[in-house]
Amino acid sequence: MIRLLTALVCLWHMLSAAPSAAHELRPAYLDIRETATGDFAIVWKTPALGEMRLGLYVRLPETCSPKGEAINSLEAGGYFERWTARCPGGLKGRTLTIDGLRTSLTDVLVRLANADGSTQVARLTPETPSLAVTASQTTFEVAKTYFMLGVEHILIGFDHLMFVLALMLLIRDRWMLLTTITAFTLAHSITLAGAALGYLSLPQKPVEAAIALSIAFVASELARSRPGQRRTSESYPWLVAFAFGLLHGFGFAGALKEIGLPQTDVPLALLTFNLGVEAGQLLFVAAVLLAIKAVTAMVRIPLQPVRHATTYLIGTMSMFWLVTRIESFWS
Repeated sequence: MIRLLTALVCLWHMLSAAPSAAHELRPAYLDIRETATGDFAIVWKTPALGEMRLGLYVRLPETCSPKGEAINSLEAGGYFERWTARCPGGLKGRTLTIDGLRTSLTDVLVRLANADGSTQVARLTPETPSLAVTASQTTFEVAKTYFMLGVEHILIGFDHLMFVLALMLLIRDRWMLLTTITAFTLAHSITLAGAALGYLSLPQKPVEAAIALSIAFVASELARSRPGQRRTSESYPWLVAFAFGLLHGFGFAGALKEIGLPQTDVPLALLTFNLGVEAGQLLFVAAVLLAIKAVTAMVRIPLQPVRHATTYLIGTMSMFWLVTRIESFWS
């Protein structure tokens, strides 16, 4: 029991630190738009904690020179720099680099929109901190980039993962779990596609608060579950997953809207981003199942107290997220 309590305390600290740790894990974002031949408007967003920002800096090709002073601001946990640059001959065939990325723990999403309508989206990592700008991306490059973005987004989306974990605790039958996860997938795929393509729209801050509330609801159902009594959520978990999955899809769409979709490969980018989300989700489910199997094989402890403790931990964290997200309405 002492080991169990120690593990739960450690997990609590990890989850409590999640909002601040996410500043380091959340990708930086570089948006470059060609406004006229050789002229580029640049927006550089780096994660920030208070007034402290990550030491990441954009290094454009040597042929580029800034036009005027950069405008800096702190907005919603991010440090923004906005400026314009003159790059005679454009950026195609040249290389841009993110200084400081090699020693960081984050990635950088880069989106380059040319005046001719072509776009290039890339994900830079500490291992590959430079981008060679091309005339156009291949289909495989687009698919790979958006697939990895989808995987990354779900794996650092602690709230989405907590919802999936709560569903796993609610459902004992493996076939019903598969059906429920499929319903969740189908639902958020619908709203993700609709919102990303501009057919559906909800304000992002209320959506994030409602996502926290959805986790609290499932945790509440878990806490009130009794042997021999089946609540509606236990009899029809796929219905609960589908209903809240529609909501979670708007959360995924918020990230995808920030990245943007390449004009020439919208269906492919949307499909592979969603497949990446599902791949990350399945990785999480598999990891949890393997961890449970490993722990129960090594340590003989009753699972019911662990299940109850995890339920209350999820419920507490969801309410914490709910309060902080509602508070952000006025910030």
